[in-house]
Amino acid sequence: MSPSAVSTRGAVARTLTVLLAVAIGLGACATDDTGEPTEDGPVELSIFWWGAERRAELTQQALDVYAARNPGITFRVTWQGYSGYYDKLATQAAAGNTPDLFQIDDNYLTEYAERNVVLDLTPYVDSGELDLSGFPNSLVQYGQVGGRTVAVAAAANTPAMVYDKTLLAELGVDEPTIGMTYPELIDWASQITALTDGEVAGTMDPSADYKALWLWLRTADLELYQGRQLGFGVDDLEAWFELWQQARDANATPSVELIRAANSGDVTQQLVATGDAATSFMWSNQLAELQKHTTADLGVVSYPGDPQGQWARASMYWAGFRGTRHQQEVVDLIDFLVNDPQAGRILGTERGLSSNLEVRETVQATLADKKMQASVAFEQQMSELFGPAPVPPPPGHTTVRTLLVTAAESVQGGAATPRQAAEEFVAQANAVLANG
Repeated sequence: MSPSAVSTRGAVARTLTVLLAVAIGLGACATDDTGEPTEDGPVELSIFWWGAERRAELTQQALDVYAARNPGITFRVTWQGYSGYYDKLATQAAAGNTPDLFQIDDNYLTEYAERNVVLDLTPYVDSGELDLSGFPNSLVQYGQVGGRTVAVAAAANTPAMVYDKTLLAELGVDEPTIGMTYPELIDWASQITALTDGEVAGTMDPSADYKALWLWLRTADLELYQGRQLGFGVDDLEAWFELWQQARDANATPSVELIRAANSGDVTQQLVATGDAATSFMWSNQLAELQKHTTADLGVVSYPGDPQGQWARASMYWAGFRGTRHQQEVVDLIDFLVNDPQAGRILGTERGLSSNLEVRETVQATLADKKMQASVAFEQQMSELFGPAPVPPPPGHTTVRTLLVTAAESVQGGAATPRQAAEEFVAQANAVLANG
């Protein structure tokens, strides 16, 4: 990243700081003279999320059920696409229209928590008013910042390696298994490339995938982050890049052009869907969407490495605004959205897999899509193997992810050695994090 790009990131962060500070001040006006929330009379809760029309329809249906059970509570709903969502959220805050309840993801959770924008849910969890006992422990942990529960997973997903079951059956090659190491994956993938005469590469090169890097680091007792800096050094990242350079040398991976197309994250460009590779590194809940783009039968397994390096990740969270005058209602609504079986059946897998394991089983029984059923079954299996969750990423995470793609692609294309790319990335990423 250029110095000007880092400067721009800093300017955006400073603008958000000002907007959020204003939000807190304005939010405080929604309390009485003692600072306690005021909750007399009918209650209207404002709610804001990102998503498409289908998400809006399902969420509204769930809200209608809640309203029918709780006369006197109504909702003012706003939603939009992901692009510009956080700009809109900050603008709403600055205008004094901060939503009582809003959707947030792990790209921004720490930032909003550290600036005291979100409601501290810890007392409600401790009292049992907000029941998280049905969640995997690591999913509960992943909603905590500074020892406080600041958000609740609206749904969960897990990194997953999606593979072409049809091709493997045709080639007589065993399917990948949970716990396979990366060297074993590369040997397995090289075999597939050879058996197809190079028409299909054995595996996608995930060196630009922050999820893959993070889980690989955790197998060495390292983390992607340590506070406001990276949790690993140049030598570690050099080893990661060298691993995938060796994979390319072994013909386990496809051409640089195909890898870069898949690095975009576009589901339609993932190599297991286009037929250019036997695997893609995705999220477990994307299996059904990938299946729509290929006639091959797809399967799902964990990323290589010790499965305890993985954890239940929130695909997105529900968070309340600290200045809401309706704290109790906000908390009760969150509890309903994540724990109520009827709400679970309505919401389905729109935001991911249900956070509550019992609700997830209820939802699974209603799913007609076999690949979505497989996603749920995989997540259930993995929930028994998860290790502890890390702290959610610090401010600057989105920029660090972009920097990793740039660094990995420079190695993939031969523009930089693994050492050069690692040194540049570590310097740039730590600068971004320090200014976050």
